[in-house]
Amino acid sequence: MKKILIVVLMALCIKAYSQDEGVQKEKVKKGFKKERLFTGGSVSACFSNYSTVLGITPQFGYSLTDWLDAGVSLNLNYTSQRDYNYGGDKLRQTVYGPGAFVRLFPVKFLFASAQYEYNIIHLKYVPSPNSGYTPDKYNLNANSLLIGGGYAGGKEKGNNTYYYLSVSWDIYGDKNSPYIDGYGRSNPIIRAGYNI
Repeated sequence: MKKILIVVLMALCIKAYSQDEGVQKEKVKKGFKKERLFTGGSVSACFSNYSTVLGITPQFGYSLTDWLDAGVSLNLNYTSQRDYNYGGDKLRQTVYGPGAFVRLFPVKFLFASAQYEYNIIHLKYVPSPNSGYTPDKYNLNANSLLIGGGYAGGKEKGNNTYYYLSVSWDIYGDKNSPYIDGYGRSNPIIRAGYNI
């Protein structure tokens, strides 16, 4: 009888311990987890005989699940162009502004993305010497909604460190958008970045 009682008590203890362990695991799974935070962004640079483009897009985000990231970003780009065909006029553009993004990972190495940006644009026209034109400045604002997708390398379950390459297009269509050409067509935006 003592042996049966000891076996029953041990079974109850093991069951109670396993239930307690399950409750503790449940508590850990719920709520905010600082290990799901990430930071990173992308850098861009382009040089040619007539133009220079430099940009940085820092990001701060949170992995809501293993397949969904969301966050905020800051966009900062500088473009300088020189028109050698018509006397050397220069156009300088600075674009900056806040944004928010979402990345959806149907598989761990591919993602679909949506990013909203509010762009504040400062344009400066510098005419060539002796052209007869006067310098001019413009201040514009533009909304952009960038939709696209990309490749993420190194993204593993429970790990927010990965690099990515993405292509997106501005579907909002604001005529002042830095991503729309003179004919109203959206240019592809190619970005490479890293999240830590």
